[in-house]
Amino acid sequence: MIYPSIDKLTNQVGSKYLLINVVAKRAKEIQVTGHYQMKENEYKSVKPIGRAMEEISKGLVHIKEEEE
Repeated sequence: MIYPSIDKLTNQVGSKYLLINVVAKRAKEIQVTGHYQMKENEYKSVKPIGRAMEEISKGLVHIKEEEE
């Protein structure tokens, strides 16, 4: 089972497509920089994608939508 729930994250972000882009971008940042928003022992996930999802669910990643 995925933690946190995709439905919960979609409610926070607004769309599944935006969620996928934000999670992928944040996971890549975690891999490249090794910078975490929480202490490493506070994460339930081991992989960067799961950790990015946890950060989004806790409100640590802010999404700025651009206007066209």
